[in-house]
Amino acid sequence: MGEFSLDLTEEQRDLRDWVHGFAAEVVRPAAAEWDEREDTPWPVIQEAAKVGLYGFEFLATCWADPTGLSLPIASEELFWGDAGIGLSIFGTSLAVAAIYGAGTPDQMVEWVPQCFGDVDSPAVAAFCTSEPEAGSDVGAMRTRAVYDEATDEWVLNGQKAYATNGGIAGVHVVTASVDPTLGSRGQAAFVVPPGTPGLAATRKLRKLGLRASHTADVFLDGVRVPGRCLLGGKDALDERLARARSGKRATGQAAMRTFELSRPTVGAQALGVARAAYEYALDYAKDRVQFGRPIIENQAVAFALADMRMEIDAARLLVWRASWMGRNNRPFTAGEGSMSKLKAGEVAVSVTEKAVQLLGGAGFLRDHPVERWYRDAKIYTIFEGTSEIQRLVISRAISGMQIR
Repeated sequence: MGEFSLDLTEEQRDLRDWVHGFAAEVVRPAAAEWDEREDTPWPVIQEAAKVGLYGFEFLATCWADPTGLSLPIASEELFWGDAGIGLSIFGTSLAVAAIYGAGTPDQMVEWVPQCFGDVDSPAVAAFCTSEPEAGSDVGAMRTRAVYDEATDEWVLNGQKAYATNGGIAGVHVVTASVDPTLGSRGQAAFVVPPGTPGLAATRKLRKLGLRASHTADVFLDGVRVPGRCLLGGKDALDERLARARSGKRATGQAAMRTFELSRPTVGAQALGVARAAYEYALDYAKDRVQFGRPIIENQAVAFALADMRMEIDAARLLVWRASWMGRNNRPFTAGEGSMSKLKAGEVAVSVTEKAVQLLGGAGFLRDHPVERWYRDAKIYTIFEGTSEIQRLVISRAISGMQIR
């Protein structure tokens, strides 16, 4: 048997240090400005593209890591810099994961490069699945895709909510129902190419946190896309629908496959936010003097920081385990992917809240970044599956029963 080790490889350490350097030197100095502007930080995205942090080659290198740890390591470091800017850089990867997870090799070659654009003119991509009446309840999706045999086109109609990069993206990946009678098993994913008529995002959404990341509702009105834009192809879809109609077990469903691939990485993003707040609060507690001594010499403060560090490390181990399992095709028999995202998201909220508290009145001011991290953290208990949905996934996995 091979030796067990939790040591990172030299390549993983180099990756961590490289991304951390970019986060410290480029992202953090820009974070407050772009949070205040609530605008997409195109100059930072372009800088990330120039150094090789934004593009498919970077993602492919991370995905090729046999341990599965490279992407969560990079995500934690980038989001340690700032979650809003981090999501503006890594938000495209969700659409890419959908193409990578469901698409054919030809579709990957055609669409993935268009998701990123080029170094001189970077683009972003959007994965559009949530709807006003279908967030956690993915089976209630109303966006429809109807096949037009005469033209070999799919016609999409509906509305998507809370789409990261919605409207400003070149490539949109849209999930839609092709057979509403089958619920979530009757859904498929489609690429909507740049400039396709009928797709519009009329209103940018203003948010509590992640303000440097663009979010919008996306409307599809008679959007026609060529048959080749159905991810996986029509033959594979017809076979899957036939299995579903005959009552056989489904092999998967478009949106959920993407989320399963991405949950540990989202957990790593939350870890970055939590670690930033913990480190800031620790330094503050060492420097802040009250009643003649640094406040960290008080047990109440020291124990809070000890708990913060313990919870971050515990969450990271869950994220790394799920990432390794996913990369090595180990089934999530106990909802391990959901465990990692659930724990990391709730740790981010609790740690950033404690950081604000430890700074006292200073923590409530924009003079210190902990208030921004506190605002940013909350989304990690909501998007890509709420904490409640993660608990549902875990409880169903461990019980083998349809918990509702």
